[in-house]
Amino acid sequence: MNTSTTRTATGDLAYRRPMSTWWWLRKRSYFVFVMRELSSLFVAWFVVFLLLMLRSVRFGPAAYADFLDWAATPWVVAINVVGAAFLVLHVVTWFSLTPKAMPLSLGGRPVPAVAIIAAQYAALAVASAFVIWLVT
Repeated sequence: MNTSTTRTATGDLAYRRPMSTWWWLRKRSYFVFVMRELSSLFVAWFVVFLLLMLRSVRFGPAAYADFLDWAATPWVVAINVVGAAFLVLHVVTWFSLTPKAMPLSLGGRPVPAVAIIAAQYAALAVASAFVIWLVT
């Protein structure tokens, strides 16, 4: 790696430490951070996928059958499998981050982080059960 200098707004020289493109592979915490950010793309993919599914339902049984045929193609299945893994990573990291980002207190005493995280997983289980009940 070469050292580099750049000019500041005032024209002075400033040292700019070079950084490798692969800086995020050096530590596990950096890697998880980058993977969590990448998981947002798969969250967006699932939103688009579900909107396409709703659109096909709106246009009738033939359109829905076409959607199911498209959704069963190997590349869409592969994207959905990888996306599901990233979605799990996104949920786990988000739930574990919540007590740090939004500490709660009840009766003047802090709520333990494990209680906040457990409440989120319980709410996720209830919402999932409701959706399963709704579609079956």
